[in-house]
Amino acid sequence: MNSAIIVSAENPDFMEQILKNSGFDRIAVFSSGNETRRFIKNSFFSDIIIINTPLSDEFGQELAVSLSYETSAKTIMMCQHGISEEMAENLGDYGIIVLSKPVDRNHLAEIIHDIMLTGNVRESGDIFSRTDDIRTINKAKAVLMKYLNFTEPQAHRYIEKLAMNNRCTRQKAAQQIINKYN
Repeated sequence: MNSAIIVSAENPDFMEQILKNSGFDRIAVFSSGNETRRFIKNSFFSDIIIINTPLSDEFGQELAVSLSYETSAKTIMMCQHGISEEMAENLGDYGIIVLSKPVDRNHLAEIIHDIMLTGNVRESGDIFSRTDDIRTINKAKAVLMKYLNFTEPQAHRYIEKLAMNNRCTRQKAAQQIINKYN
């Protein structure tokens, strides 16, 4: 059973249809970041989250970042062409896929299909091929910040040091931290 969340202040119908055609049977649609945050707090698991910016109560960048920490869902953010490159640079480290609007239906369907098959976007290179590693590292940072009151730079350094001491990747060190505290 595949589930998805669409966050869009305007016309979510075409995104919903693409998801249904891709095999998603549970789709929740919201128009604001606040609605989405309340819904996520009720432990709804989602495979994919699509954010069509701007939202009714915020732009959507903050929502995308917070969801990258709080969920294991792949996040796609669609924004205007003029700012999409800057957003991709800012959000790439969080594993968020940024698409420039207007988004071609076939391209979005292909990206969703690639995510569901492989967990990554085939054509997108380094930024998206590291999505799972980055997401795991960010979750480990969030765990360290919550349980050990680390700052983000302290948590980052701790993960790097743990990886170096254990002679493993940062992703494996991050997974060890998540397993220990969760």
